[in-house]
Amino acid sequence: MQEITKDTLVKRAKELLSDGTVDRVLGWKQGELIDDVTPGVFTSEKQLDDEFYYGVFAGANLSKYLIAETQKTDKKVLVFLKPCDTYSFNQLLTEHRFERKKVYAVGIPCDGMTDLGLVSDMLGEDIASAKRDGEYVTVTYLFRDECASFPFSEVVAERCAACKSKKHVAYDELIGDEGEVIDAPRFSGVEKLEAMTPDERFEFWQGELSRCIRCNACRDVCPACTCEKCVFDNPDSGIESKAPSDSFEEKMFHIIRALHVTGRCTDCGECSRVCPQHIPLHLLNRKLIKDINTSWGEYQAGAEVGSRAPLVDYKLDDPEAHEILKEGGKNA
Repeated sequence: MQEITKDTLVKRAKELLSDGTVDRVLGWKQGELIDDVTPGVFTSEKQLDDEFYYGVFAGANLSKYLIAETQKTDKKVLVFLKPCDTYSFNQLLTEHRFERKKVYAVGIPCDGMTDLGLVSDMLGEDIASAKRDGEYVTVTYLFRDECASFPFSEVVAERCAACKSKKHVAYDELIGDEGEVIDAPRFSGVEKLEAMTPDERFEFWQGELSRCIRCNACRDVCPACTCEKCVFDNPDSGIESKAPSDSFEEKMFHIIRALHVTGRCTDCGECSRVCPQHIPLHLLNRKLIKDINTSWGEYQAGAEVGSRAPLVDYKLDDPEAHEILKEGGKNA
């Protein structure tokens, strides 16, 4: 796979800004430290030179930020999209969350991103830089002139280890090589949970969800959570955003959210990536994706613009409710 560098992306962004094709660029921005990489908006060549980042920690899915940025300009917004991001891009278009004509999408290949949390846990201290070289990731320490190397397989982000596709499903321009859809073991973690007894599963999720601090990072980053007024922000709903007062509330928040995005979740893994408590929230979403596939046939949200998810569609050969419940009962 062709290596894509920061210089490659900055060069193309400058060209599109200069010729007036776009008036802003949606990419990745590095803060004071390497572990502070966030989505960023750039409107000048100087900003691109000074602040644009692309590297092993550019894992953020940029598609959701198009909703706000396309409303701020009458021109086009340039966005860089990795293959997995394009599924969210298409799903948002399906839900009419932004106008396609106001976006210039540049697809870039991706061979996987590094999980900063795993690197930090291994080092136990801050790092100044990180670079992938083949099958290894090399990082330099922040406060001493030393470096350390790790096999990429040991620090790869979970969603990249279970990547569903190296192929873009949407773009205006493609930089580098196109990949293929991958038959990855995405549901292996779900199957392990399904093999547990109900009590064992309850204990697993009780342990995971008890760490939730209700920061709402999972909701705020999720491309499927784009309601203008979230029920969790409504003081009259009875479930307004707050630290959970008991174990029931902490579980219901994530269960409600997972059910809310069922059929629209593209399995981008952003929820787990941003969780400060490292809760494997993607497993809830994947369980529901797996159940949809079992009951109605394989469906991938965002694979095509305008596709209808099984839960909002109807076909004459759809299984009856008792058949779905019978199948689901095997894994209850």
